[in-house]
Formats: sequence, structure tokens, C-alpha cells
Amino acid sequence: MITAAVLLAGLGRRAPGFAMAQAPAATLPLYGYTVVKTYPHDPTAFTQGLQYVNGIFYEGTGLNGQSSIRKVKIETGEVLQRKALGAEHFGEGITLFNSTLYQLTWQSGLAFAYDGSTFAPRRSFSYRGEGWGLTHDGTNLIMSDGSDELRILDPTTFKEQRRVKVTAVGKPVPQLNELEYVKGEIFANVWQTDYVARIDPKTGIVGGWIDLRGLLSPRERATTDVLNGIAYDAAADRLFVTGKLWPKLFEIVLKRTR
Repeated sequence: MITAAVLLAGLGRRAPGFAMAQAPAATLPLYGYTVVKTYPHDPTAFTQGLQYVNGIFYEGTGLNGQSSIRKVKIETGEVLQRKALGAEHFGEGITLFNSTLYQLTWQSGLAFAYDGSTFAPRRSFSYRGEGWGLTHDGTNLIMSDGSDELRILDPTTFKEQRRVKVTAVGKPVPQLNELEYVKGEIFANVWQTDYVARIDPKTGIVGGWIDLRGLLSPRERATTDVLNGIAYDAAADRLFVTGKLWPKLFEIVLKRTR
């Protein structure tokens, strides 16, 4: 959702529209983390989407001319398989559902569907507005567009079924970005913050915040972009997070701090 020029000019800036005071609001639970393990991550990957499937990561990257879908070896960060997106498109969120890998684009108004094994193109879909994050709940696709709404989509047709407005203590939460469906909740990165919202997919109400500040050292953050990338291993109950241009990917365990 940002160009390379804006990226270079805006590292470390906070975007307007999201009140940082919402995250530590005393009326909502707050979760911190313990790092279980640290893994290598491609520092050139402008991470837009991340998903754990059968022992590997599926990762989508952005920026025009650099966007791709990938299969990545967890332990080493090695890219096992890669397919580039046309330079005219800025890749965004991805999700693998029923053997199909879906990939959003930022402003092209197109989503691409690939064979999840071979990355062979299957079809494309059109949508209005911007594409940001993508996940699924086992039945429908769930898409963010940078606003305070989540779109619920039919995975066969990509047609919008409904929208869910996301609120925290009664206030809208805009700039919802990368998404992951975790134990009946939607985890959503809020762009330009180090917080993840825990969202009830039926009501859109944020039931708590995850504070992920401090994963990288100040020196490391000076050459990276924002937190963006959540993956969940349901079988082993493992949670992974990373960010755009981050050299590391973290397996973490959440702990309630309030």
C-alpha cells in the first residue's frame, strides 16, 4: 500500500487515522510475547502476506517489479519456489485455501489465483478499491482494504458476501492490513503500528491487542519497514510474525500483560 519512494521517505513515520492510545486502552486486554525461536528471513522481502502450510511458509511480497509469491523453508529462510508478479502490479496479501493460492494487488483491482502446488495461474478476479490483507476461515475468504472494514468473499467467485466494521471500545480501527485466522479470531496487523488487533469475525469488535514492540533492535529497525506478517501453525499451536524487509522471523508465545 506504499510505493518504494514513499517507503524510503517514510520509514518510522506513523500514519494518521489510528489512535495509538487505543492499543493500551485500559478497557481491553493487552498481550505481550515471549520469543520461542528466531529464524532467518529474506531482508529484501517486502512482506505482504504470510501463511504456514504443511511445514513451510507461503509468502507474498510487494513493490512494483519486486512482487512475488513464494514457498519458504522455515528453518533457513531459503526460497524453495518463487513466481514473480508482473511489474505493473504491486502484490499484497495472500492465502492458500482448498489448494488454491490467492494473491491480492494494491491498486490494480485484481486478485490472482494459482495452483497452490505448482503456482500455475488458474484465473483472476476483479474487485473495487485497494487490496491489503487476505486470510480465510475455512469457508470464506476475508480481505482487508486499508479501511476499518473487512470484506467476506466467496472463494469460488470472489464476490463480496458482506462487510464487517471493526471497532475498538466503540471507535473504528482503520488501516487493517495483513490478516491471519487464529482459533476463531482474526489477527490483523494495523499498518504503521507494532500492534495486532484480535477481532471477533462476526461482530468486528476488537477483544484485545497484541503489543509486538521490541522484536527488532533499534539498529535493525533503522533499515527495515513496518511489522507485517502473521502465520499460525494450527497443528502445533505455533504463532509466527515478521515484517517488511525484516532480516528475522519470530516464533512467539503470547502472554497477557493486562
